[in-house]
Amino acid sequence: MSAQCCAGQLACCCGSAGCSLCCDCCPRIRQSLSTRFMYALYFILVVGLCCIMMSTTVAHKMKEHIPFFEEMCKGIKAGDTCEKLVGYSAVYRVCFGMACFFFIFCLLTLKIDNSKSCRARIHNGFWFFKLLLLGAMCSGAFFIPDQDTFLNAWRYVGAIGGFLFIGIQLLLLVEFAHKWNKNWTAGTASNKLWYASLALVTLIMYSVATGGLVSMAVFYTQKDGCMENKILLGVNGGLCLLISLVAISPCVQNRQPHSGLLQSGVISCYVTYLTFSALSSKPAEVVLDEHGKNITICVPNFGQDLYKDENLVTILGTGLLIGCILYSCLTSTTRSSSDALQGRYAAPELEIARCCFCFSPGGEDTEEQQPGKKGPRVIYDEKKGTVYIYSYFHFVFFLASLYVMMTVTNWFNYESANMESFFSGSWSIFWVKMASCWICVLLYLWTLVAPLCCPTRQFSV
Repeated sequence: MSAQCCAGQLACCCGSAGCSLCCDCCPRIRQSLSTRFMYALYFILVVGLCCIMMSTTVAHKMKEHIPFFEEMCKGIKAGDTCEKLVGYSAVYRVCFGMACFFFIFCLLTLKIDNSKSCRARIHNGFWFFKLLLLGAMCSGAFFIPDQDTFLNAWRYVGAIGGFLFIGIQLLLLVEFAHKWNKNWTAGTASNKLWYASLALVTLIMYSVATGGLVSMAVFYTQKDGCMENKILLGVNGGLCLLISLVAISPCVQNRQPHSGLLQSGVISCYVTYLTFSALSSKPAEVVLDEHGKNITICVPNFGQDLYKDENLVTILGTGLLIGCILYSCLTSTTRSSSDALQGRYAAPELEIARCCFCFSPGGEDTEEQQPGKKGPRVIYDEKKGTVYIYSYFHFVFFLASLYVMMTVTNWFNYESANMESFFSGSWSIFWVKMASCWICVLLYLWTLVAPLCCPTRQFSV
């Protein structure tokens, strides 16, 4: 029993599946999914640490409840009140370690197409040692000499990486819209109900976009004032109308018969969401009323008491932020997403219309558990080859590390940033979201007009 126990623990540390190795009652899980889950778990741990470092509430609680707090801070040379372990500079250092961790694995896993190779085994196993390596790299960043120069240089690297991460998500959104329309249009040749499905979804998309813009005009503008909000809503609403007209224009239809209102409806919904998110992130405008009292304008009436419980808002907002980033990372690291970013698409005639077109039609287990065999319930689904590109997976998480660093520290307003005020508004976050909105529209417009501007080139979307 002792030998079996030691072997099980060793398998947990070095095994090729991070999940379901130590627990017989766990459900069956694919090796590729288990690996991505473990890396995502490491990512969550570091992001949670960054959020704690940016929280003034946590810093005050530690000072109040930890005995000999100041002596401990001086002992580890973190300042009189551990000020070197909190704030934006500490987050920059920790995210530097995490970014280096994923970048090293990105280089280590270049051009791997066989899961049985030595480098693939390192990618899929040795979880305990990877956790030690991640911790060592995050801790080692605090000992980098000439911290001021490092932080100033790393800030620009973080901004570039953060914008690249946003750009990848916007490119994949545009690709998703084209893929959706192409897949469902392929089904109309055999079943006319696909026409009804396309029309229904398109109607829903435009209803959501129109309703969202109208609601924002009601709640985020007033009869007198709020001119900035009115202009932004007018511009973004006009952009939604523009891309819709361009998508169905005869010149675009001649070159791209698969272009339609479904794609522009998806982009319009995303523009509406980003507009709402940007207006929600905008710092509140405070003016004096006729009685000389401060009042907040250009926000919903029910928003006056929205931030009374700052801790609850911070926790919920942080959880939502981490969830959105993880979703973006995991959905953008599939092989189809990687191919799309490189301009490789399936031919329209090979499309098989499916409601859940994002998932592959196959889903059979590649390995069945042998009868009577006890132990881990892991499905090794990469025997014939890797199901996702390892290096691209780590590169996206590298960019996500930089995006988290910039987002948590309020981008360019880093000196006054903290988690308690993160969800109450910031001009940096506001303009980043508005810029993302306009870049998304430009990317989609380019996919429509590119065949007209470059008639000799072949475009697949």
